[in-house]
Amino acid sequence: MLLLVTYAGTVLFPSLQIPFVGSVVAGVCSGPSPISHLAPANLSPSEGAVRRSKSAYFASFGESNKYVRRLQEGRLRYTCCHGSGLSVFFCSKVRATVKAQIFSVSMDEFSGPEYKGLGEEASRVDTLQKVSVLPLVFLIFYEVSGGPFGVEDSVQAAGPLLALLGFLFFPLVWSIPEVLITAEMGTMFPENGGYVVWVSSALGPFWGFQQGWMKWLSGVIDNALYPVLFLDYLKSGIPAIGGGAPRILSILILTVALTYMNYRGLTIVGWAAVCLGIFSILPFILMGFLAVPKLEPSRWLVVDMHKVDWSVYLNTLFWNLNYWDSISTLAGEVENPKRTLPKALCYALILVVLAYFIPLLIGTGAVPLDRELWADGYFSDVAKIIGGVWLRTWLQGASALSNMGMFVAEMSSDSFQLLGMAERGMLPEFFSKRSRYGTPLVGILFSASGVVLLSWLSFQEIVAAENFLYCFGMIMEFVAFIKLRITHPSAPRPYRIPLGTSGCILMLIPPTILICVVLLLSSVKVMIVSVVALLIGFILQPCLKHVEKRRWVRFSVSSDLPDLIADEHGNAAEASLIA
Repeated sequence: MLLLVTYAGTVLFPSLQIPFVGSVVAGVCSGPSPISHLAPANLSPSEGAVRRSKSAYFASFGESNKYVRRLQEGRLRYTCCHGSGLSVFFCSKVRATVKAQIFSVSMDEFSGPEYKGLGEEASRVDTLQKVSVLPLVFLIFYEVSGGPFGVEDSVQAAGPLLALLGFLFFPLVWSIPEVLITAEMGTMFPENGGYVVWVSSALGPFWGFQQGWMKWLSGVIDNALYPVLFLDYLKSGIPAIGGGAPRILSILILTVALTYMNYRGLTIVGWAAVCLGIFSILPFILMGFLAVPKLEPSRWLVVDMHKVDWSVYLNTLFWNLNYWDSISTLAGEVENPKRTLPKALCYALILVVLAYFIPLLIGTGAVPLDRELWADGYFSDVAKIIGGVWLRTWLQGASALSNMGMFVAEMSSDSFQLLGMAERGMLPEFFSKRSRYGTPLVGILFSASGVVLLSWLSFQEIVAAENFLYCFGMIMEFVAFIKLRITHPSAPRPYRIPLGTSGCILMLIPPTILICVVLLLSSVKVMIVSVVALLIGFILQPCLKHVEKRRWVRFSVSSDLPDLIADEHGNAAEASLIA
C-alpha cells in the first residue's frame, strides 16, 4: 500500500524527489526545468517607468537607456534596448530546450520573489526564519489528522471492512483533489491568506471575504474542540477537571499556554509539531510489531450492510480527512513556497493515510471484534491488550499531546489568514501588525477569544457545525479554481495539476457530491446555526466597507502582493519569444 500511495504521489507531483522509493520512482519524479527566474539588476520602479512582476519586466517611454542581457552558452541570447518611443520587455532567463509546458515551472528551479508585510515591517518580516519542509509536513499533518485518535467511531458505525476501505479510498475521492488544488493555487498565490485570495481573485472581494469568514469561523469552532478533548483524556486520572469551575479554569490556562506558543513564532510551532508527531506515532509503530503474532486477517472482512450508520460513518471520514487547504493561509511564511508547499503536501498525504490505515489494520486484526467498544479512546484499550499497561499509558499521553499539536497548527492557520486578509484590504490594517517574533498578534488574540467562547459546545455540535461551514467554503474554492483555469489559463502556476480544465471538472464531481451528502445529513439545528453564521458574514462585509469609507479605521493593501494580470502577460510574452 505504501508503494501504491507513493506511486500516486509521483504521478500527481511529477517534479518531486521521493528518496525512499528508489531510482525508478526518482526517475519518474525528476524532469527538466523549462524556466528559471532572472531579475534584471538595474531596473528601478520608482519613476513609474518599469512595472515589476514575478517573471517579467515591462518598460515604457523614459530616458534613453540600454539594458543588455546575454545568457550563457547554449541558452537563448537576446538584447533589449529602451529608448524614446519604444516599449521593451525584459524576459526572464529561458532555456532554449523547452520540452514541458511553458507555464508549468519545475519546483526545483523556480525561485520567485519574497512577499513582504506592510510598510515599515517589510524588512523585519524578511529577516525572520521561514518554515522548511519537515516542520511544514507536520503542520499539515496536525491540520488534517494528528494521528488515528477519533477514527474508532468508523468501526462502530460500519464494521472493520468498511472502515478500512473508507480510509483507503476516501482520500482518492476527497483528499487528493483538495491536495492538488491547494498545491496549484497555493503556488499560484504564495502569500498569507490562502483560499481567501483564491476566491477573491476569481469571484471578487465580497465572496473572498465570505470565504474568509466561513473558514475562520470553521477553524475556530474546530479549535474549540481540542482543549476539551485534552482534559477528557486526563479526567480519569484527575477527576476534579471533569466539570465545574476547575474545568473552566483548566480550559483557560491551557488555551493561554498554547496561544503563547503561537505568539512566539511559527518556526517554534513547526518544530513542536515535529516532536509531538513523532511522539504520537511511535506507540502505534511499536504496537504494530507486537501485534503481528495476534493478527487474524479474517477479522478485517467482517461487514454487515444492514447495521451501518451512514451518517456517523461519512462524518467521521470527512472530519478526519479534510482541512488540507488550511496550510495555504500561511504560505507567505514558508521557505520557497513554490517548491516547498507541493512537496510537503505530498509527503503529508502519505503520512496521514498510513497513520490512519495501519493502526486500524492492527486494532481490528489483533483484537476480537466488539463493535460497541469501538468508540473514542478505544485504541488505548487495544494497546493494553497487545502490549500492556505501559503501552496504554504511552498512547493516552500521545492522544492528549496530539490535541495540543492540532490546536497550535489550527491557530497558526486561522491567525495568518486574518493577517493575509488585512494585507488584501479586507480587514483593518491592525490585523496585519506582527509581534517581534513575526506572528500576527491581533489575529492570534481574536482566534484565542473565539476558542474560549465556543469551548462550551459539545463534541457532536462542534463537528457538525464546522463540517457544514467547511462544505460551503470548499464549494467556493472549487468554483474559484475552475474559473481561474478558464479566465487566466496562462497565469504562472509553478505547480500545475496534470489535467486539463475538463479533467479538473471531472475530478471535482465526486467531492462535490460528497459535500452535498454531508450537508443533507446535517440536523435542522446545525443548519439553522450555520445559516445564521453565513448571514452575519453577508452583513459584516458591507459594514466594514462603510467603516473604511468613513475612515473610522485604517485599511490598506500591501504593494508587494502579486499581480495576476501582469504575470499572465509576462508568461504570454515569454511564450511568444520562445515560439
